[in-house]
Amino acid sequence: MVNKSDIKDHTQVVASCGTHVGVVDHLDGERIKLAKSDPESGGKHHYIPLGWVDKVDDNKVVLTKNHKEVFAEWQEA
Repeated sequence: MVNKSDIKDHTQVVASCGTHVGVVDHLDGERIKLAKSDPESGGKHHYIPLGWVDKVDDNKVVLTKNHKEVFAEWQEA
């Protein structure tokens, strides 16, 4: 399990395949709220559960799902 305090605002979020999926806006309980200003967001905030986080390293959050799974399963705000 990843330590929530390792996830910082404005950190890049990438899928397991290495594809950029967003930027952390902030933590919202047990979810990461992604910034709506990121090009991948379509102008909307999205939420991803902390359970999808594989690791935090090199100033990026790496997920356990590939980008297709992330885009299909993230929650819109």
